[in-house]
Amino acid sequence: MQTYVLMTKLSPEVSQKMKYRAEIGREWMDQVRAKCPEVRFVAHYALLGAFDFMDIYEAPDEKTAAKVSMISLANGAFQAESHLAIPYPDFLELTKEI
Repeated sequence: MQTYVLMTKLSPEVSQKMKYRAEIGREWMDQVRAKCPEVRFVAHYALLGAFDFMDIYEAPDEKTAAKVSMISLANGAFQAESHLAIPYPDFLELTKEI
């Protein structure tokens, strides 16, 4: 499994429904679990800044990660980006090859 970081910015319409945030979030998670059962979520954070949420999750490949982003976009995200995350010790090993 590879680790990915999903950065999500909600659309203005969804942002205006903050009192329904828990319900909207559960619906999104239910869809991800149904359509990507192999995905395992590691952490979920609400952010104050350019993005509204950051999710760290594991997926078997980039197609599955793309599907997670697409599910977010289909459910009211204005922007959803999944980035591959490399564990820092592995990154340091790569630097030795340069």
